[in-house]
Amino acid sequence: MDKMRVLLVDDHVLFRKGISSMMKNRADIEIAGEANDGLEALEKARELMPDVILMDIDMPGHNGLEATRLIKQEMPYVKIIMLTVSDDERDLFAAIKNGAQGYLLKNLEPSELFDMLAGAARGEAAITRAMAAKILSEFGRQASREAESTVQSHGLTQREVEVLQLVAKGASNREIANQLAIAENTVKNHLRNILDKLHLENRVQAATYAFREGLVQKNEPNASL
Repeated sequence: MDKMRVLLVDDHVLFRKGISSMMKNRADIEIAGEANDGLEALEKARELMPDVILMDIDMPGHNGLEATRLIKQEMPYVKIIMLTVSDDERDLFAAIKNGAQGYLLKNLEPSELFDMLAGAARGEAAITRAMAAKILSEFGRQASREAESTVQSHGLTQREVEVLQLVAKGASNREIANQLAIAENTVKNHLRNILDKLHLENRVQAATYAFREGLVQKNEPNASL
């Protein structure tokens, strides 16, 4: 089996040497080289053609995010994994946007790092559960914002959105009235407005609309009202 050739990029020499020392006895990994900053990383990547680059973010000159973007433009085959102390969501999403295949924090165990590298060699994303949760959370927020934008474009009020969500969960008019502390006739009026604004004919179509636009997740349980 061919060894995975790894380029280490970090401005802290002791950290680089520590990683290099851990990897030197690995049968599946070869240290192709080291770089002190993003600009040197680009030069070394051109020269050494590594399989994987372990890239720090906060470095002088060209930081790791900019280096990742430049390297991926020239060498899209290279797998770049951020190895950093930053758990800032902005750095995480910027790294992914710039082409990184992984995002790891420096507090992980050596065995975890090797497992992640082995996974990267198989084409898997090198990312911890905590970072994956941040990504999923952001996707959820984006879906919510898009759904809200869609609803607003149809002119629904916040109360009408609440009624629509409860309709999609299978709640009756009485249950909706109890949940929202409003009169049942008011619920009927809201529903009439919803159907009119969305050009729908009945509750089933309204519920379908709510699911389609992400206002309610399909695995969300029915309202217990």
